[in-house]
Formats: sequence, C-alpha cells, structure tokens
Amino acid sequence: AARAAFDDGRWSNLPPMVRDRTMHRLADLLEAHADEFAELEAIDNGKPKGMAGAVDIPGAISQIRFMAGWASKVGGETTAPYTMPAGTVFSYTVKEPVGVCAQIVPWNFPLLMACLKIAPALAAGCTIVLKPAEQTSLTALRLADLVAEAGFPAGVLNIITGNGHTAGDRMVKHPDVDKVAFTGSTEIGKLINKNATDTMKRVTLELGGKSPVVVMPDVDVAATAPGVAGAIFFNAGQVCVAGSRLYAHRSVFDKVVE
Repeated sequence: AARAAFDDGRWSNLPPMVRDRTMHRLADLLEAHADEFAELEAIDNGKPKGMAGAVDIPGAISQIRFMAGWASKVGGETTAPYTMPAGTVFSYTVKEPVGVCAQIVPWNFPLLMACLKIAPALAAGCTIVLKPAEQTSLTALRLADLVAEAGFPAGVLNIITGNGHTAGDRMVKHPDVDKVAFTGSTEIGKLINKNATDTMKRVTLELGGKSPVVVMPDVDVAATAPGVAGAIFFNAGQVCVAGSRLYAHRSVFDKVVE
C-alpha cells in the first residue's frame, strides 16, 4: 500500500502547500483529542496522564506543525551561470522524497517518537510504514484514525503492529522500502544496519548513549542540583539523552554529592 501510494504520486505530487495544510489539519485534530491521547499514553506505558498531557502530546503536535511548514520550503539550489567552451551553463539540484520509509519507534515516548519520524517524512512527500513498540501501540493506532480524518490519501501512513524480530525484521528487509528509521537499542540498531545493506537502503539510527552532565566550579550548586536529578530521573530515566554520567569539578564535588 505504501509503495503504490508513493509510486502513483497521490501524496508526493501534491502541491507543497496542500501537504502543509493537511498536516496542520492533523495537528488540529490531535490537539482537539489531546486529553484522549494523554489517557491512552498513560494506559500504554504507565506514565502519569498529567505528564503525557504536558510533554508528550504537546510535543507531538508541535513537531507536526513545525514540519508542515517545511513542505513548502525544501528545495534545490541553482548556481550562478558560468562560461564553458560550449557556452554559458548553470547547475542545479532537485530534492525529491526518498520513497517508502519504514519507521520503528520505542515505548518510552510512543506518540512523540512516532511524530518525530512521521512528520518530516510526510512533509517531504514520502509514504510511511510505522511499527510502534509492541507494548505501546494504542496511540499510533488512534493516530491513524486522525490521519484519515485529516484527509491524507489512503496508503500514505500505514501502521503495523508486532514484535521486532518478526514485523520489524520484515520491514527492514522488504525490497519496497527505501529508507529505515529506528530508535532503540544499539544492539538492534547494528542488526538493522546490517540487514538494510543488502538492498542499499538509507538508514537513520537513534541508539543508546551515555550522556554526561558537567558541573562547573562557578555554578550555584543548589540551583543546579534539581536539573541534574531531572536529567536522569525524568520519565523514570527512560530517555535516550538521560544525563546518566555526572562529572563535578573537585571544588564543588562535595556540595554536589550532598
């Protein structure tokens, strides 16, 4: 469905401003159903509904709105004319959508992570096959309803549920997929990168890391400490950029520990 939707141009060939308006309609619908999505997110992965309503849902809406504007602003470049023996010539580049994007997102921010991947691809004119984490698929499935209501053509956004070793693996290896985007563990990211090379797919990986927090000697330690704690404990520590390493200058080390 995603391949057919891309190849016949039902989305990619639309005027950029039409894609822009359609994405804004999706953001409007998501905003209108914000409380429902916050409830679903709380059911999905156990985070407090208040947190989902304050962080996850507004972040998803903001991402869709931001990327909607790029639909009409992504373009190629033309060089100034220059002279060759055969005459005056110029060069230009054209930016085109990559095609069918397979996107695999984790369970820590189910809707927000989905929209971080969906929105840029939609703005560019790509079609999408999205696999939410098998533990947290409710908001992605509900989002698909709003996508249809917003007026996206059939086949532009497709949701597949299942675990990574079956559904995810088939998405990565499928010959009709042009690009793979994955957020998750480094171990699985390496496997995806390996499997995608057989068909020369483009791959974007957002994997695990150890993000350092550095406390300098000139800071107000009392004011800094809550931020340091929040950096590691926000969302129960399940954040790809969680501040999981703390370095404090020796002159403030004892105060930081206290």
